Amino acid sequence: MRGHTPSRPRTRHRPPVVRTTLAACTAAALLPVLAVTQQATAAAPQGPSSLQQAFTGAARQYHVPSSVLLAVSYMESRWDTHAGRPSVSGGYGPMHLTDARTALAQSHTAREAVGDPRGDTARPMKATGGAPSAASLPRTAQLPASLRTAVRAAALTGRSEDRVRTDPAANVAAGAALLAADQKSLGRSLSPDPADWYGAVAAYSGSGTPDAAAHFADDVFRTLRTGQSRTTDSGARVTLAARPGLTPRAAQVAALRAPAAGRSKTECPPTIACSWVPAPYEQYGPDPGDYGNHDLADRPKDSSVDYIVIHDTEETWQDTLKLVQDPTYLGWHYTVRSSDGAVAQHMATKDVGWHAGNWYVNSKSIGIENEGFLADPDAWFTESMYESSARLVRYLTARYHIPVDRQHIIGHDNVPGTTPSTVAGMHTDPGPYWDWAHYFQLIGAPLHATAGRGADVVTIDPSYGDNRPALTGCVTAGQPCAPHGSSALELRTAPSDTAPLVKDVGLHPTGDTTEDVNDTGARASTGQQYAVAGRQGDWTAVWYLGQKAWFHDPRNRPAALPARAMVVTPRPGLASVPVYGRAYPEASAYPDGVPVQAQTPLQYTLPAGQSYVVGGRTPGEYFYSTAFDTSGQAWVKGKEQYYEIQFGDRVAFVKAADVTVHRAR
Repeated sequence: MRGHTPSRPRTRHRPPVVRTTLAACTAAALLPVLAVTQQATAAAPQGPSSLQQAFTGAARQYHVPSSVLLAVSYMESRWDTHAGRPSVSGGYGPMHLTDARTALAQSHTAREAVGDPRGDTARPMKATGGAPSAASLPRTAQLPASLRTAVRAAALTGRSEDRVRTDPAANVAAGAALLAADQKSLGRSLSPDPADWYGAVAAYSGSGTPDAAAHFADDVFRTLRTGQSRTTDSGARVTLAARPGLTPRAAQVAALRAPAAGRSKTECPPTIACSWVPAPYEQYGPDPGDYGNHDLADRPKDSSVDYIVIHDTEETWQDTLKLVQDPTYLGWHYTVRSSDGAVAQHMATKDVGWHAGNWYVNSKSIGIENEGFLADPDAWFTESMYESSARLVRYLTARYHIPVDRQHIIGHDNVPGTTPSTVAGMHTDPGPYWDWAHYFQLIGAPLHATAGRGADVVTIDPSYGDNRPALTGCVTAGQPCAPHGSSALELRTAPSDTAPLVKDVGLHPTGDTTEDVNDTGARASTGQQYAVAGRQGDWTAVWYLGQKAWFHDPRNRPAALPARAMVVTPRPGLASVPVYGRAYPEASAYPDGVPVQAQTPLQYTLPAGQSYVVGGRTPGEYFYSTAFDTSGQAWVKGKEQYYEIQFGDRVAFVKAADVTVHRAR
């Protein structure tokens, strides 16, 4: 959004902003919690192997079914501890207990970035709106109950607030105490049957509407039915056994299942809580070009929708909604809330949002903002948010026939600059800490090998938890980021950990690529596909930005999967071919009254002898819309054909006339 993309296209990324509005980012809990103080009696288990025991002990102590406790925690955190750092909505630990005031105090300072989110030289961005100004920390009593559950849980268990935030076992026990209190406040017994706990689970979510609370409870019960098992970020192995036939009590479900208000205009699958929070299409000044914050269209009748662009907000939920409702700011299609996965839709998917910084991509895409911060990975993306976001993507890809791959489901950090001058200002969210492998698994398209060993194409797929690149600049420029799992591989000029990173002449025309968290010049991301350029020992090289780029790929711990794909290479006789950041039509395709848009190549070339994976073939196209009066709009469609390719970390385009296409071995 702001930093990350849609919300604030002028920022490249925005490290965790001071979360001035966390106090309002989540509504008060759906149902009141009965504050029954219970003194903890058992000593907290120690060590990563004891986390499963912590769930068992807490369940026994507070008379909550252990399966319910495990399933709630999985939906909140996937049982990760995040080293005691808060989520974007101020939640701590495996149970995501909230202490928004402490989270605000731990926030980093925001940074701005450059770039025009509309990305159309025929109508440069005129928006003057911006993020709300910072304010002093609110008092705990000023925050809604849903943002201070850690404080209440500490009182329930007799543990200190600091321990509840930072000690995983104490956090689990406190979560169990809250669930038990919720159950009692609903007038229900502490039943050993998980089916009796649907209402308490819904209350635990802190969702502001019955619809959102019910969807959270539905997800918890789905997890109970399917079971889960994984190794957490602290090395603990936690398992929840499947209960395939488990269903909640019908009366509890019915009590929450009132028709959701404001959903009539939304385009969402029924499996997520979705509300209509419209982005204004308004003229805010005397000039016909003074309008915002999106363009009306009629896709797919006008043009196909080919991309879904994934952003992170770099703002809290409440500030994000303020920004998207500002006509002088930007507009995108959806925002997904961290705390419970609730979704707000802001404009019809047929309309064109201003979010990606590349007008061609904007006109062919749907933008989804996910509440979070690129450079603060432990202001973490919750499982509830990942799952809702993935369901939304699955729904949209089916509706618009969008290929489910990493050249069509892209991050803002994969969107190319439009011309050489815009390359350095493109945004970098959701960044290297977004878990693409998990996201695609939730979408229903898990990454897997599609060819045998030694194939000429690879799909990047490092182990997220084990892959911890030495990035810098998360808090202070040049200073190391805390070690953290990542979807990004660093690419080097030779098969050695000490070799320099490959150079990106667009980002660094006179300098070297850096390890800054926002520097995408030498990165390959999970799910992206590249043509193999060589192999040496435990290293694999791929063609990347016109050069050979190496990454560590040992056979016993591979960082990539063998794949089959179509690739392009320059036509015989051509030493190199131009690379473009947009697929615009030839000049002869433009009608009178529509200014011709230059087919300007980027500062890169695709040299002879190199191959790049094809994402698809498309005719040149340009959406002309520069005034509030839509009668002047035009969709210009040419005969010139382009191939989308995975060129660097960002996608790019080459003219079909310049290349040959073949299936890689």
